[in-house]
Amino acid sequence: MTTKGIYIYGIIPNFYSADMFRSLENAGVYAIPFQNISAIVSEREGTLLDYTDREALGHLLIHHQKTIESMVANGFTMIIPMRLGTIVNSKAEVFRILENGHDLIMEVLKKMQFLTEIDIAVTWADFSGVLAELANDPEIIAAKEDILKTSDSLSQIDQVRLGMMVQTKLKEKNLKVELKILESLSVFSVDIKTHDVMNDQMITNSAFLLNRIKLENFEKGIDKLDEEFKGLLNFKLVGPLPCYSFYTIEMKELNPDHIAEAKQELGLSEETTESEIKKVYLGKARLCHPDANSGNGNDEKFEKISNAYHTILDYSVAARQSSKEVLISLNREKVSKNLFLVKIKE
Repeated sequence: MTTKGIYIYGIIPNFYSADMFRSLENAGVYAIPFQNISAIVSEREGTLLDYTDREALGHLLIHHQKTIESMVANGFTMIIPMRLGTIVNSKAEVFRILENGHDLIMEVLKKMQFLTEIDIAVTWADFSGVLAELANDPEIIAAKEDILKTSDSLSQIDQVRLGMMVQTKLKEKNLKVELKILESLSVFSVDIKTHDVMNDQMITNSAFLLNRIKLENFEKGIDKLDEEFKGLLNFKLVGPLPCYSFYTIEMKELNPDHIAEAKQELGLSEETTESEIKKVYLGKARLCHPDANSGNGNDEKFEKISNAYHTILDYSVAARQSSKEVLISLNREKVSKNLFLVKIKE
């Protein structure tokens, strides 16, 4: 399913030159400014992720990343990527996101002022040779010999069992090498995130958050590891990149009907505070929590109260982002103005 609207790629500070902002047109995007930050957007038919097949999602991801990376290559080094597939209906909604998330966004921009990301995928250069070496492991040889003491050949089940032993040994070997790589490169890194590997040949698929002044030392660290492993490993580096793996802006649009239902479920008044919300929740949860009522708890009721609490909590954060007031209004009219919750996924 698709919808027309404004697609948001990321948020940048406004200290870049007017010429740089004009150059955005070459990438098919433009900036919507608010105070000292801007959203980088395009007007396009967007894909709703819940209705997107795998192939279309892959195309969207490539487009999203290429757009951001082309901006970085053209000098926009400070950009906080937006969650893939974020699309809103109007510029007014973009302004609301920028307004609500302003303080949080500025905090993150300050953190990442001198930071960049390098992604590394490490694979075995001779994977078949590694498997052959593992097949000759003393433990696996001994298991094979025990089988052949009672049989002239290996059955299919025996082969599967030996194969699983090789698989276990490979995982242990990959983990040992991965830990060595991460430990060696951690001295240059502010933070490290590991992602899922694509196959058994891949040892690690990791993202490194680096201070830009340490890029050269980081690359020398890779060269040193390559020498240490004597060409047994292939290192593939991608970057410098925006800090995708460490900072991503997420926008959650809240449902006013769900907020009204949550207010009723918890029995909250028109105006409340976060401390009052927590107090009411704990009081009601204690009455029906299964672990606190010796078999007399009500699982369904507890789940409703818990869901209501988290719904109101999300709204209270969005309301404070918008108004900065301590009192949280649950008046329907006020609620309708505070439906955009901006988060930073780290």
